[in-house]
Amino acid sequence: MLIFYRCLLYLYPPLYRREFADEMISVFCDVQADLRTASFLERIWFRTRETEGLLAGALHEHLRLLTSSDQPISFTRSDMRPEFRFPGSTVFLMLLIFGGVIVAMEKANTIQLKYAAGVSSIWPSFPWFMGLILVFTYAGALAIWGILFALGRTGVHRLANIDTAPNKTN
Repeated sequence: MLIFYRCLLYLYPPLYRREFADEMISVFCDVQADLRTASFLERIWFRTRETEGLLAGALHEHLRLLTSSDQPISFTRSDMRPEFRFPGSTVFLMLLIFGGVIVAMEKANTIQLKYAAGVSSIWPSFPWFMGLILVFTYAGALAIWGILFALGRTGVHRLANIDTAPNKTN
């Protein structure tokens, strides 16, 4: 079945295949190994579902390339996309969670103060600490954006489209 799966992956466009083929094969092998003890019907259902998913995915990607559209044309429940996958609010939410962890640490520190002596509170330095975290996060994001912008301006991103295997014509 793995050979058949690899052959079906060649129905995808080359760029998509280079980006996702190794991961797709790895996941397929993992799930197939988990199904070795499953019933015959469950294994047949898995193979049918995977074949249908590969065919629909390949058709989807070719239609997307033909229409030159970034708008999703959905045939299945979820589609893998090579674009950036995280929403812009991720950094804010991670900082909010980090703040919650700091508050929990302060609560633990308060409890410790009741039963131990010589431990000071972190509240006076907390706003400065969160401000520094925010400044460093924005500085890091700005530096990464600058690097990616500079790489895009020099054309380095086009190296991904170079065909390294020469075509053999006899």
